[in-house]
Amino acid sequence: MAKNKMKSHRGAKKRLKLTGSGKIKRFKAFKSHILTKKAAKRKRGLRKSTIVTSADHKRMLRAMGK
Repeated sequence: MAKNKMKSHRGAKKRLKLTGSGKIKRFKAFKSHILTKKAAKRKRGLRKSTIVTSADHKRMLRAMGK
C-alpha cells in the first residue's frame, strides 16, 4: 500500500511565515474587535508581528508542511 502524503494546514500556511534564520513569524491576536476598552498602547503593540515560541515551533512547522 502506498503511503499518503501529509497535508499542510492551509490556515497555518496563510498566517505563518518562515524567516531567513528559520524562525516562524506570526501576527498577534485580540486586535479584531472590542477595541474601545483596550488602551492605545496595547493596540499599538498588537499591530507588530512576533516570533513563535520554541515550545510551539515544531508543531507549527508540521502544520505549515515543512
